[in-house]
Amino acid sequence: MVRNPIKAAVMASLFLTPAAGPVASDNLGAALLGGIVGGAIINEVNRNKRRNTGTNYSAARAQNRETQVSLNYFGFPAGTPDGVMGRKSRSAIMQYQVHMGFPATGQLTSYERDFLVSSYNRAQVGGPQVIKAMQGPNGVRGLLHTWRDEAAGVRSASSGYSGLPIEVSDAVDEIAASADPSAEQLLQRSGFMRLADLNGDGRNDYILDTSHSGSSFWCGASRCTVMVFASTPQGYQRNDFVASGVTTASFSCHQGVCRVNDTQTAAAPSQVAPAPAPQQQSGTVMASAAGQAGAAIPMFAAPAAAAQTASLASYCSKVSLLTSSNGGYMTVSNLTDPDIALGEQFCLARSYALSSGEAAVANLPNVSTAQVDSQCDGFGPAVQPFLARLGADSSQALLADVQKFVLQSNMSLEQLSNTATICMFSGYRRDNLEIAMGSALIMVAIGKRPYAELIGHHLSQGFGAAKGANAAQDWYGLAVAALEGGAEPVFSPGQPERVALIKAASAGLGGGALAQPVPASSSALALPSFSTD
Repeated sequence: MVRNPIKAAVMASLFLTPAAGPVASDNLGAALLGGIVGGAIINEVNRNKRRNTGTNYSAARAQNRETQVSLNYFGFPAGTPDGVMGRKSRSAIMQYQVHMGFPATGQLTSYERDFLVSSYNRAQVGGPQVIKAMQGPNGVRGLLHTWRDEAAGVRSASSGYSGLPIEVSDAVDEIAASADPSAEQLLQRSGFMRLADLNGDGRNDYILDTSHSGSSFWCGASRCTVMVFASTPQGYQRNDFVASGVTTASFSCHQGVCRVNDTQTAAAPSQVAPAPAPQQQSGTVMASAAGQAGAAIPMFAAPAAAAQTASLASYCSKVSLLTSSNGGYMTVSNLTDPDIALGEQFCLARSYALSSGEAAVANLPNVSTAQVDSQCDGFGPAVQPFLARLGADSSQALLADVQKFVLQSNMSLEQLSNTATICMFSGYRRDNLEIAMGSALIMVAIGKRPYAELIGHHLSQGFGAAKGANAAQDWYGLAVAALEGGAEPVFSPGQPERVALIKAASAGLGGGALAQPVPASSSALALPSFSTD
């Protein structure tokens, strides 16, 4: 029942808007109505949608729930995550502490809890390391030891293949964990590995081209990750690039730092698909060692298309590693770098969007993920004109037009919300940022203002949109105002200071002064919410 008269009037105007004949082909309705998204997804998600299991939980209880969810995920049974730390939860905490070598007190220290919850959030991002752990003898619980050792700078033991350096061997394992071929089969594939002396020290260096792995995890629309390992006195140093059609002449290194040669860099953006791989060469292939001392961090230069080709999944994997190495997420109290803080929260929000969308898709009978993806692919062209205006128009001006667009869809708000939830999952899972951002735009347009945070993240980090501090701050401000006004958080509700962190970090974008968090006014007027939950 809608109690807010303004909200009721807006909702009524949406539901009662008469259809104006057939929906135009470039209309949102044409993109979403019919087929799976317009039919099975809406109906089934409507029956299986997640309900809010409680109201007005305290911050402490929300934190407890998040702890219980994390314990359960790693195989320490804490029971139903109700936010009450009873006997079962204390027992689970002790099991976790024993597993990690912490004192078994049944009470978590701040570090123990932060490591547990951040490890859970990192696991939700997924990636080859998580996939490999699930197949191991200890399951996902093994990730806790792996990430603890990484934070301490300790390398886990690994056996190499055919005399390969351990760094290269570990990378082959990492790639194989997200591909159908085994590591041994990958090494037999022509073009997957190339040898050359890239830094002129007389030793073999290694190039691993993931376009030959058959795994979409490592590839964007037209380019795939290429790992270059350069020899140093301390071992082999890994350099990651995003490229296509590479050869041994594509790279040169100075000691352990490598770069893409200029001629290759200029040619790469015009290549739509990886060029046919040359025959694998035996022995050492000598390449020009033209690297220069003090070279910049390697970057596959493509200025005009960088925002569209960058892999958000790969970025979030690196952010998760950095977060774990730093002992947990950046907080208001230790906020020093707004970009790092916002990057962490971006990937955390992405993992929540993936989780909620995945749960909705899993409840759909007789509907494959491929079918969902096929229907959601119509989302991109429908919202692309609005995405093209990000950074040029204010959030309010753009949303006004998106709301007019929504009115023409002939879909209810609930149907739009369900569809956007699933298409957001489809977009982020496949690194199709146009679909993911378009879904977030629809969410904001129908009144779910906290989703504006996602648009702010894309603008601040430069994924799917041109990077712009002012535009990002505009969208962050929209989300923060809604949350401070009482809107229900959709991302990491158990992180009590998250709103203050985003507010402070976003103020620091572009060299601005970090905002000092202040308590939200109790008299703040909540923005109208059109949620049907």
